[in-house]
Order: sequence, then C-alpha cells, then structure tokens
Amino acid sequence: MMADCGAERERKVTIRNNHGENLVGILHNAASISLVIVCHGFQSSKERIPMVNLAAALGKDGFSAFRFDFAGNGESEGSFQYGNYYREAEDLRAVVQHFCEQKYAIKAIVGHSKGGNVVLLYASKYKDIHIVVNISGRFNLARGMEGRLGKKFIQRIKQDGYIDVKNKRGKIMYRVTEESLMDRLSTITHLACLLIPQDCSVLTIHGSMDEIVPAEDALEFAKFISNHELCFIEGADHEYTYHQDELTSLVLEFIKIHIDKDKDTSKQARFGRVHKPIHSRL
Repeated sequence: MMADCGAERERKVTIRNNHGENLVGILHNAASISLVIVCHGFQSSKERIPMVNLAAALGKDGFSAFRFDFAGNGESEGSFQYGNYYREAEDLRAVVQHFCEQKYAIKAIVGHSKGGNVVLLYASKYKDIHIVVNISGRFNLARGMEGRLGKKFIQRIKQDGYIDVKNKRGKIMYRVTEESLMDRLSTITHLACLLIPQDCSVLTIHGSMDEIVPAEDALEFAKFISNHELCFIEGADHEYTYHQDELTSLVLEFIKIHIDKDKDTSKQARFGRVHKPIHSRL
C-alpha cells in the first residue's frame, strides 16, 4: 500500500509483518529498481538523522532506498520491546519479500546501532542479500545493561517480572520484561556472524568517540565475519553528529564497489582490513 508523502521522489509505504502489524516506511527514488533498505537502532525510528541522510544520499545517487520503523517504533504498529533482535530481523524479512514481489532488486541492507545487529542476523539466516553494512552495531549485547537497568538487574527482574527504565525526570520511557531481557541475552552475536556466508560482503563502520557502543566492539565483528571490512571514523560519536558526509560517503562507496567489483577490481583497494586511524583509547 503506497501513498504520497508530499515529496516528488518520496512515498510512504506500509508493509504487514508476519504478526499482522503494519510497518511504515518511506521509499526514496522509486524510479530505480535497485533498492537499499535502511534500518534504525534501539528505541529509534526512520526519522533519525543517519537514516534520513543515508536514504536521501542513496536516492540522489541513483538507488531506491527504503527507511522504515520496526514494529513498536515510530509510526509502525506493535508494542516496543527491549529485546526483539530476531523478531526485528523478521520485520526486515517482510520488507525484503514485499519489495521482491514488487520486482525491486535489493542490493544491500544497512543498519545503524541495533539495526546493525539486525542486518547481520538477517544475513546469517536468509543469505539472499550479499552486501551488508553494520553501522555502530553492538557486539557484546550484555555490555551496557547495568548502566541502563541498574545494579543486580537480573535478580530484580526475576523478582518483580519487569524493570521500568526512566529518564532523568523520573518519567517511564519503556518497560523491560524478563522475556525481553532474556531475548537480548540469548542473542549470541558471534554465532550469527559465523553463519554469514563467504559471498556476503560486510562493512562495519564505527565512530572512534562513540560513548554508547564502544569502538572495541567493531574489532570483534572482524574476528568472526569471514568477508569483512572495517572502517573507523576518527572523532565520530554514535549518531555521527558532525560526520554525516563521511558516513554516507563510506556507505555509498562500499555498496557501489561491491556491486561492480567484477567490473573494476582496482576500486577495492579503498577498503582494507581497517581504514582510518583508530583512536588512542582503543
């Protein structure tokens, strides 16, 4: 189902997932059948700056791009859950199948933060998309939980059944249930990475000054993904606040190189095992 979104080259698209929930997204430059799907991160949406800028840049470069809200986020139906890593991979599957039915050729999937984990999980399970970009994904899903949920969070959630996460003003932002917590803790990143096939080209991009997901996590992805390239953007934070142009440039170049790699192998030298200097705190 498609409707005008007020811009000549953008359209709102609604896709039903396998739970009967409507996922809402924006399709850029639908004139091209070559499509890149862009996935947002934790408690985020398709309207966050990295997703908007990436989709717009892809559209201007001759690709169609689709940025959408996972179930329970943004405009999409469903309830927000703390875990849902594999369930969001299934949301992505519904999007992929929809556009395949519409005769698009899906060239790449790109995910930011939690979305980076989701695109890797998708690649490990379905193996039908051969270019994957992981932007600031978290390798160690257990890390950072105490800071968000408080000390002894496992004992507390087993006792009470849930933990409410509040902002600095004491307002509840979301509820973490025992089921959703266990979903996150049981999602083993390195096992999924090992299942990504050799013919899938994966790029991990990470900001050296990321205070949300440590840059060290990017190095861990490189250990377990067989066909993997790694780029650090020096000085960039988790949202790439002052590095949007460099981020979009790296993503676009990687996608175009790996689409055309058989035509011009000389371009592949742009991406080595590690590109850009790693910040000293690593």
